[in-house]
Amino acid sequence: MDVIQAMADLSIRRACAFAALAVACVMVALSFDPVLSFRTGAELLAVLCLSLGIAAWRVPRRNLRHSELWSLLRDGPGAFVHRMPPAQAHALLAATLRQRLLWHAERIGFAALALWAMAALLALGKLLLR
Repeated sequence: MDVIQAMADLSIRRACAFAALAVACVMVALSFDPVLSFRTGAELLAVLCLSLGIAAWRVPRRNLRHSELWSLLRDGPGAFVHRMPPAQAHALLAATLRQRLLWHAERIGFAALALWAMAALLALGKLLLR
């Protein structure tokens, strides 16, 4: 079970890293206006959080044999999954992947809230300094 969880985390974190790179690039491009930059970053992270939630919702209905997690487990340390009956292997992978997707979505949601709070504080600071 720990191997499946580690491989699921690897797969999810790889995708989230590319999304974080895109968010960071947009925020740097908008750095001339810090409030706009933080607000845009928060909105983009909220979209990422929502997309992870939708992916978690879709996991039980997906064929996981066409997923990155399955390809990571095919020949790697989680090869024991292939010795299980297909229905049991799918249920185990789906439950683990869904749980890990929701865990990552929760953390990204917290990051989005932190960026929104920073944007609000910077906007308040601008108002008070006028």
